[in-house]
Amino acid sequence: MHHRLHILHILLAIAVVAVWGTNFVVIRWALDDLPPLLFATLRFTFALFPACLFLKRPAVGWRYLAAYGVLIGFGQFGMLYIAMDGHISPGLASLVVQTQVFFTIGLAMRMSGERIRFFQFVALLLGSAGIATIMFHGGGSATPLGLGLVLVAALSWAGGNQVAKLSGATDMLAFVVWASLFSVPPLLIASLVLEGWHRDVAAIASAGPGAWGAVIWQSVGNTMFGYAAWGWLLARHPAATITPMAMLVPLFGMGASALLLSEPLPAWKLIAAALVMAGLAINILWPMASRLPGLPWRRGAGV
Repeated sequence: MHHRLHILHILLAIAVVAVWGTNFVVIRWALDDLPPLLFATLRFTFALFPACLFLKRPAVGWRYLAAYGVLIGFGQFGMLYIAMDGHISPGLASLVVQTQVFFTIGLAMRMSGERIRFFQFVALLLGSAGIATIMFHGGGSATPLGLGLVLVAALSWAGGNQVAKLSGATDMLAFVVWASLFSVPPLLIASLVLEGWHRDVAAIASAGPGAWGAVIWQSVGNTMFGYAAWGWLLARHPAATITPMAMLVPLFGMGASALLLSEPLPAWKLIAAALVMAGLAINILWPMASRLPGLPWRRGAGV
């Protein structure tokens, strides 16, 4: 079966992935003025308020909101911001964090007891080869600490995906907004302990329009527009039609980083990107191909 997207819907999907991809450059700019954990605290504070005054709390248990808030707020973005504060380049961060796809599948398989299939093994092997390439050639673009923190961020993102699925939430924008209530406290406590309240106060006092613009962009552009538009598209089209477009995020991330931050793109970085993207493509596209009739790799053919 073929499902056609209206051209305006295609442009909307591209706009979302462009926002998500170029957002890594915005993060890098903001970290010049704001400590990473304080930056994350402000991001989720503005994602929560004032939106929570206009969006009804989703009809899900508080434990799901709490788990999602901690995993996405502290686990994903807290670790990602720390990593990007001099430990990994924005372009590589936008690529490595997409390994959340592998972690998401792994967590889902662990919960369901399903065994890994051949195409998933191949995809994981390719993705791991890409990460190994970054590890051996990272140099000034990625330290072991930065790479490790982004992998933790990817694992936390995958955990958040599972929580959101288990919650049964239908309005992801409201879910993300209200979950931010549980993102702020651990981020704020960690910022006060690790970065110090003196540094936090000084950073807020000296932050210019660019830093505050980055905070608002993280909250409104990246979170509210991104989740609302993506959820709107998923509600109107099959997930198999929309989801593959997310593979464009690293392309926008690496491209914007090279264009706006002059991040170099040596051969090893392009090879690593190709390996990771190939793994992502196999994971996402192979199950779709397996549903097509008359093909040797259709579902049930043993792969």
